[in-house]
Amino acid sequence: MSERVAVRKTYKLFIGGKFPRSESGRSYPVQNSNVALASRKDVRDAVLAARAAVKGWSGATAYNRGQILYRVAEMLEGRRDQFVGLGVPAGEVDEAIDRWVWYAGWADKLTQVYGNANPVAGPYFNLSAPEPTGVVGVVAPAEPALLGLVSVVAPAIVTGNTVVVLVAEASPLPAITLSEVLATSDLPGGVVNLLTGRPAETAPWLAGHMDVNALDLTGVADPDLAAELERAAAGNLKRVLRPSAGPVDWAADPGIGRMTALLETKTVWHPKGI
Repeated sequence: MSERVAVRKTYKLFIGGKFPRSESGRSYPVQNSNVALASRKDVRDAVLAARAAVKGWSGATAYNRGQILYRVAEMLEGRRDQFVGLGVPAGEVDEAIDRWVWYAGWADKLTQVYGNANPVAGPYFNLSAPEPTGVVGVVAPAEPALLGLVSVVAPAIVTGNTVVVLVAEASPLPAITLSEVLATSDLPGGVVNLLTGRPAETAPWLAGHMDVNALDLTGVADPDLAAELERAAAGNLKRVLRPSAGPVDWAADPGIGRMTALLETKTVWHPKGI
């Protein structure tokens, strides 16, 4: 019997809850697999899918969003061994699962902490409440590949935003496998869109896209590229989260900063009556 040739797996993009091939038809090898190289057209398709999902996702109850994030944690727990098989340390997988649960718990509590009733002179109620920014473009950190990705995606979506994520070129497999988890959870299509390839090539198109409301540059290590992306983001006054100047302790208590950074505060006045 002749020696068989192994079938190399081809990983695709994750856009709108589906797994399309890159419009460019390009791919690159990673760990005996082929991974799609996203193009400018793929960025545009992902933003379109994210925008279409904003209304339904932001309009869902906070309780519902929390339940969906918890479901993602359940599904990730069930595929724990698969992530370990990809080379993700078991401890990191556990921390990623716990991180999903942690953010799920904040879903219906953040408004109580971050919103408030304001003291005013006159017969009025003055109430401030946080609302999602909209579509957020994210450049994911390369390491830790899974925990870092979860730590930038979960806080963005738990508050009602949708995301287009550019995955690190050198470590895409945990992200692609996470997309399979998301696709089999209750997360609506388009809430999370993952593009593999070269972020330095696709990030300028994401930063300059006029239908993207905010930009998280956590995974940008090149300061010149970060500055270029900030200039591109200024075209429609995107809110920009700058990359950290030093190493990030992803295992530390994340706090609520990443959630509140991607929220807008809406203040409403209402008369008390006579």
